[in-house]
Amino acid sequence: MPRRSLPPARLFVGLVAVVLAVLVAGCSSGSGPGSGAGASAGVRAAGSSPAWAHGMGTVQESQLPAEARRTLALIDRGGPFPYARDGVVFGNFEGRLPRHQRGYYHEYTVRTPGSHDRGARRIVTGQGGEIYYTGDHYNSFRAVLR
Repeated sequence: MPRRSLPPARLFVGLVAVVLAVLVAGCSSGSGPGSGAGASAGVRAAGSSPAWAHGMGTVQESQLPAEARRTLALIDRGGPFPYARDGVVFGNFEGRLPRHQRGYYHEYTVRTPGSHDRGARRIVTGQGGEIYYTGDHYNSFRAVLR
């Protein structure tokens, strides 16, 4: 029995339908860069920001003031910290960071040269690995990219 072929127009429409279905499935499956389980933990594609930094300014760790980089090194080592309030819960009362339950964020002092007190600079960390820097005492934050 001879095989029947589809008319070219019907073949084209069928092909377009298959391509669209694949595209839609790929876009909604969460399989692209910056999606999936790793994205919530801060995994990111090269040159992009982690999901937790979405919508805010960012700064590379290497571009932070030297004092902030020293504070990050202390955080990485677990201390000891020079200020009694280093590591206390950051309440996020200003609402500038994403909302989480109390105790999610902790703050650390970044020494401000010439200041006789703790100054205005802080590093704030989140339990999901987030790191934020403020140079103006919580008025603004930038996500720190490592």
